[in-house]
Amino acid sequence: MNNNFMEDNQPFNIVDLLEKAAQKTPDKTALIYKNKKVTFGEFAASIDQTAAYFLKKGIQKGDRVMVFVPMSDDLYRIVLALFKIGAVAVFLDEWVSLKRLNVCCKLAHCKAFISTTKGRILAWFVPGLRQIPLHLGVDFDKNLVAANLPKTLENDIALITFTTGSTGNPKAAIRTHGLLREQFLALQPILEFDPADICMPALPIVLLLNLGAGVTSVIPDFNARKPGSLKSENIIDQIETHAVTSIIASPFFVKEISKHLSKKHLTLPHIQKIFTGGAPVFPSEATLYRNAFPDTNIQIVYGSTEAEPISSVDADVLIENQDEKGLLVGMPEPAATVKIIQIRENLEISTQKELEGIEVTQGEIGEIIVSGKHVLRAYLHNEEALKRNKIFIGETCWHRTGDSGYFGPDGNLYLTGRCNTLIFNQNEIVSPFMYENYFQTLEGIEMGTILMLAGKITAIIELKNSRFHDNVKQTLEKEFEKILFIKKIPRDPRHNSKIDYERLRRLAGQYTFLNS
Repeated sequence: MNNNFMEDNQPFNIVDLLEKAAQKTPDKTALIYKNKKVTFGEFAASIDQTAAYFLKKGIQKGDRVMVFVPMSDDLYRIVLALFKIGAVAVFLDEWVSLKRLNVCCKLAHCKAFISTTKGRILAWFVPGLRQIPLHLGVDFDKNLVAANLPKTLENDIALITFTTGSTGNPKAAIRTHGLLREQFLALQPILEFDPADICMPALPIVLLLNLGAGVTSVIPDFNARKPGSLKSENIIDQIETHAVTSIIASPFFVKEISKHLSKKHLTLPHIQKIFTGGAPVFPSEATLYRNAFPDTNIQIVYGSTEAEPISSVDADVLIENQDEKGLLVGMPEPAATVKIIQIRENLEISTQKELEGIEVTQGEIGEIIVSGKHVLRAYLHNEEALKRNKIFIGETCWHRTGDSGYFGPDGNLYLTGRCNTLIFNQNEIVSPFMYENYFQTLEGIEMGTILMLAGKITAIIELKNSRFHDNVKQTLEKEFEKILFIKKIPRDPRHNSKIDYERLRRLAGQYTFLNS
């Protein structure tokens, strides 16, 4: 796709891109959701009608609207209609807990709440939702026509999304229309948006960008609130039915599909591209992908909510270049400037000289920071998070990722896990992250990591099956004084891929050491 959406210096709005796609190919399918197909022409018209409906209901430019709708054609129609009238879509994940929902309501101060019938019933039991003045369903009036729409500017807020909040209260990340443009530009060299693609995006923000790029999207048939219940055979059936050519999803999603294909000796040769991100992918997992998709271009993207993308690496390169010290995540993307700084809890940095003073040398482990036009600069009503996660030097915003890593001699970036999980043991930095990679290579282990418990480095292991217990225990006893077997290591709720270390530490106290 040509990057022509900045022509004539007009402010970027993804609705404008969608409308161009609708004018060019009105009969082309934009979205496939379950048994429903919506063309670009139909979708653009429904957005106009929904925008008019919202204006009639009193939603105005700048109003914050909480959207609590599953990933579906309704979700994107609603979000884009809000964009069209200059309102702000406050975007909640389907897996959100009631406690978290209340916290998000307090942060966002929304004028309206849009949800399915189930969500509107739920609202009666959530104080934060009950306090929102206007409650609407997903329906709209197809007879309305939008007129005198407010002008949407580059610095107007488009989206507010929430981080997982695994280490405290969730942060409300602000995306302006201009920042969405920059994220589109930053992802373009990696994702290579091509209108000829039929894409299955399991990541909500990517589908939004697909619509702007004129790409057909097939919404995967699974409940995002319960990723563990994903049925690979259903997804594969969708892929084959709709001739899907690319997949953009979390590592968990790609891993489950790959495992099923390999187990059943099936292939999906028409899948040309797979992009995965949101959690680390170790070489053993990349090998699983490659065995299931032998001829597919597989790219692994490293980034965060506040900075997507930072870098990317080809699966084959990752498999061939294993490093015991860190996980290869590739060269920084052109849109991203990356530095490694000393690991410190608090930073008071305001000049370039001060920043240079805390940079570490090549090969030394430190915290990864990133700047670029696609990097989020602000949080909603959260000065503490801003101070903790951002470094401002003049007009440049550096985002502190909270990830540790280092640069290799060839300029490639390597991860060594979250800064707050590193273990400083006898003047040595021990990375639980790299043990996670090692554990994945051992037969019978589904997932594993290490924690410092009672002054001892302890292996925490989740088995694929209890029959592997004795063999795994015998293998690890040679390296670890303490081993803790846990039925299920807690994962992050968004991608079901990353270890939730805070919950794991609490959970560890409820188990008995089996070899004490």
